[in-house]
Amino acid sequence: MARIAGVDLPKNKRIEIGLTYIYGIGISRSQKIIEKTQINPDTIIKDLNDQEIVSIRQVLTEQYQIEGDLKRLESINIKRLIDIGSYRGKRHRNSLPLRGQRTRTNARTKRNSKKRANRK
Repeated sequence: MARIAGVDLPKNKRIEIGLTYIYGIGISRSQKIIEKTQINPDTIIKDLNDQEIVSIRQVLTEQYQIEGDLKRLESINIKRLIDIGSYRGKRHRNSLPLRGQRTRTNARTKRNSKKRANRK
């Protein structure tokens, strides 16, 4: 089983799909990484040799923010919006939808999560 960026990749899937288990990598980014490392996209993860795994790790660390770094960056951006008092920051603070969705009927889970937190 290959371990890349702190994530155990599933050993019976193609490398193209397996890389998407890493937070911050979707299918298109996975395809770009495979293209840069010149690995066959149909290769099963358990068939990768150590050199190929190292080359994937190298491309990931040099060019992309993934996993913990990406999550940290997102939380910093949300905190910044809250601190400056922007509309989106206020919506984050109140646990409401940010992008113009209606709240009169839908958005139950988003609205109720705040109420549940106060009950505990």
